[in-house]
Amino acid sequence: MSTQTIPAKAPARLLQERNIWLATNRPDGRPHLTPIWFVWQEDKIFICMKPDSVKARNLAANNAVALSLEDGSDVVICEGTAEYVAPPWSPALMAAFKAKYNWQIDEDKDYGHVMAITPQKWLSWGPA
Repeated sequence: MSTQTIPAKAPARLLQERNIWLATNRPDGRPHLTPIWFVWQEDKIFICMKPDSVKARNLAANNAVALSLEDGSDVVICEGTAEYVAPPWSPALMAAFKAKYNWQIDEDKDYGHVMAITPQKWLSWGPA
């Protein structure tokens, strides 16, 4: 199934699952794939990274991304665009990372580069 509307099973999984796979594009066109912590909030996927990481540099040059939840039998894939979110971050966003990972993002000096992914296309197959 390919759709602009989020699959019915996706919101609950986005709230519960710990990791998501993030695909970005290197300047030479090669893909870069990495697992990353995330939160689902306000119909966006928020991720944090080091500002000098490969993924951050890739996103600065090309903000197109693909994300996939870990289960290869019950697939949820999102294609979208990433946008930098400057601090101060909303209390709700900080609380979401704290609740999910026991991680206070505003106190982490290394991983303080927050990006918001706006979904543009969803793909899903497997059990309903």
